[in-house]
Amino acid sequence: MRIERLDLRVVRLPLVRFFETSFGRVYNRTFLLVRLDGEGATAWGECVADDNPYYGSETVETAWHLIVDFLAPLVLGVEFSHPREVFPAMRRVRGHHMAKAAVEMAAWDLFAVQAGVPLRAVLGGSRTEIVAGVSIGIQDSLAELVDRVTAELAAGYRRIKIKVKPGWDLDAVAAIRRRHADVPLMVDANAAYSLADAAHLSRLDAFDLMMIEQPLDYDDIRDHAVLQRQLRTAICLDESIHSVRLGRDAIDAGACRIINIKPGRVGGHAESIRLHDLCAAHGVPVWHGGMLESGIGRAHNLHLSTLPNFSLPGDVAASKRYYDPDLIDPAIEVRPDGLISVPEGPGIGVSVVTDRIERATLRRAELRAS
Repeated sequence: MRIERLDLRVVRLPLVRFFETSFGRVYNRTFLLVRLDGEGATAWGECVADDNPYYGSETVETAWHLIVDFLAPLVLGVEFSHPREVFPAMRRVRGHHMAKAAVEMAAWDLFAVQAGVPLRAVLGGSRTEIVAGVSIGIQDSLAELVDRVTAELAAGYRRIKIKVKPGWDLDAVAAIRRRHADVPLMVDANAAYSLADAAHLSRLDAFDLMMIEQPLDYDDIRDHAVLQRQLRTAICLDESIHSVRLGRDAIDAGACRIINIKPGRVGGHAESIRLHDLCAAHGVPVWHGGMLESGIGRAHNLHLSTLPNFSLPGDVAASKRYYDPDLIDPAIEVRPDGLISVPEGPGIGVSVVTDRIERATLRRAELRAS
């Protein structure tokens, strides 16, 4: 596999509905798309960095800079026998996993397209459908929250996740449990609490939650281990696990019982597979998180979610919940039975609508092998 051309774009799409976390409320999403061309084939990747550094330290601007000035020169014109070689080829650049993942994941798509097989086949996945869960942001009222949950369950989603923060946690969960006593339910704090809140967080044990995701600092493992010993509810780590090594450290420390895998956070598909395998070897289930991706990134997530240790419903929801129209056609849909079919075409298996991308593009750079 030889990458001959890299086309990088900053695009912006309006959200169908605002999305609010402990970081704040957003009404649109600005992100990067990477298109790779090689040996007559075209492939796509999506960078999950946002235009602010609130979830992680990377932004659209830092990712643009890293890809154009440092990462593209390391992969353009290079002969790769397999896409698992792409992440090591960028190793001299420290960190910047979201920028690296956008390039690396596009390379996996290119490899699969050239081989004429679905991406899941080269990733090592076997399932042709996955169970859909959904993430619901902070709402304007508890009544609106419960109505959103009811609507998503009616749409087929089998697991509900809600965003929480101090002042929007116990009452929110209690309101849902009054209406939906048995729905699989989890909460995501996005690092909004501290260890001093342990007694407060322990009150969530009464609600039979699947997990509490990332309650403490984004780079913490030690305090999560202390907190997990005080809770019956499983802690799931997200932001803290930005490498396979940190995943190992968290498991060894007892800082979590579940791990959320996001390829953008750990550097792409190859590192996600390594993290998946590490968790499987230690009996730690994983699930696939979401970053408000367009259909391009969402298709990548679907294929990765077919690996066997993705045993819990992820946040790979229908694309129409976020963007209408999306950048792909047809859109990714959730069936009434709560399943999503994994695209069967070569690579990510979806058709990218180029005129929609053109309309959404704010800036573009084209880089070629010398």
